[in-house]
Amino acid sequence: MKPTIKIIDVQFYMTDKGRIPVKEWLKKLTPADRKTIGDDVRTVELGWPIGMPLVRKIDSRLWEVRSDLSNSRISRVFFTVSGHMMILLHGFIKKSAKTPLNDLRIAKQRMSHFDKGKI
Repeated sequence: MKPTIKIIDVQFYMTDKGRIPVKEWLKKLTPADRKTIGDDVRTVELGWPIGMPLVRKIDSRLWEVRSDLSNSRISRVFFTVSGHMMILLHGFIKKSAKTPLNDLRIAKQRMSHFDKGKI
């Protein structure tokens, strides 16, 4: 059997104080929801670049992993790409058709922080 080769590796964004926001958010979800999101992120690792319906480009260097969860809920995980790394910046459960501006702002702030070499 041929080994699975990742095209891109996942790294979690870390704050200056050592917090890992996406990992903290994931731990609050049910095991089934964590598995769904993890499987979707893994699909990106193995098949990057990927487009819709799993991945949507948000901005020039910002994408989202789109996961369908139990009970008709959907989640989004914003990420950026640096070299061969997929940096998970922010995750949330989407409650409306439009992406909340606050969630987008958080992801962009973290991307900017990462760009300054402070990860």
